[in-house]
Amino acid sequence: MAESTLKVAVAGASGYTGGELTRLLLEHPNAEPVFLSAERHAGKRLGAVHPALRNHPTAAGLRLAPLTEMPEVDVVFSCMPTGTAPELAPALAKNADHLVNLAGDFRLDDTEEVRRHYPATAEHPPPGRFVNFVPELAEGAPDSAFVSVPGCMAVATVYALQPLFAAALVDARVVVDAKTGSTGGGRSGGEHPAERNGNFRVHKLHGHRHTPEVSQVLGETTGQRPDLQFSAHSLDAPRGIVVTAYARLLPGRTALDVKRAFGRAYARTPFVRLRNSPKSPHEFPMLKAVVGSNVAEVALSVQEDRCVVVCALDNLLKGAAGQAVQIMNRTAGLDERTGLPSTAVLP
Repeated sequence: MAESTLKVAVAGASGYTGGELTRLLLEHPNAEPVFLSAERHAGKRLGAVHPALRNHPTAAGLRLAPLTEMPEVDVVFSCMPTGTAPELAPALAKNADHLVNLAGDFRLDDTEEVRRHYPATAEHPPPGRFVNFVPELAEGAPDSAFVSVPGCMAVATVYALQPLFAAALVDARVVVDAKTGSTGGGRSGGEHPAERNGNFRVHKLHGHRHTPEVSQVLGETTGQRPDLQFSAHSLDAPRGIVVTAYARLLPGRTALDVKRAFGRAYARTPFVRLRNSPKSPHEFPMLKAVVGSNVAEVALSVQEDRCVVVCALDNLLKGAAGQAVQIMNRTAGLDERTGLPSTAVLP
């Protein structure tokens, strides 16, 4: 793909992820969002569906349209609800050189896991070979025109665990506690704000669909699949994820080995930032340091054979829309940082 203005489309632009992706594309120096779809809101102005975008100078000229009107584009981003994309993906692929999928439908390879977590995918085979792509774990661009962006809690977990398994430092049995903001459930999430506000509760203790995704990505990148206990909780926050991973070092492995492994993994990554030797709780990864940015913070603490890793990121940016733009940049031969924020928003 040439380094010129990319014609891009967002399928499912009315949701939180679709809106955030549209915001990034509107500010991207090498991309032009030429088509935004949303079936229920077809015909509405972009600013009417996403008030945060209505003051952008080009927002007044953008309306949401049905997917059947999509023109030919360089890249189409599928932000449609999980279960929707499998039936529509062939039509998307027909009019685009590259399809980047942000829903979970095409992430898993195991047939039984697909049937369990994404039954619509089992009924509608994908239009091509989808690859899961985590920029920090791969060189260059994806080797397929069809790319799946890993789930937000899954990728945060991968950032926490990948260096440990790549260097064979820990026992396969790992516990992960993931906490996520309300936007992780999508714009149509059913929980009333009065129930979420001031509350902290269990989301899912066993069987979360990100569990096989984490195992698959780690298996592909390290050759090892963890025996993973993955539990998720709901935060009283609109956006952001904090993952805490607990592991045991194998005999003979040391804290220095762990520190070196994370240094090798993330020393030169523009968006995964290693917090070296934090001394106080305030210095560890936290939501206020990452929300509003495409940065994931990672820090670790080792005591004897116990290893704890913390990762924090913005679920809508580094966990979804920002990651997708990063992948588009790689595919287009651009600097992967193009159009992506590196600083958080305060307060």
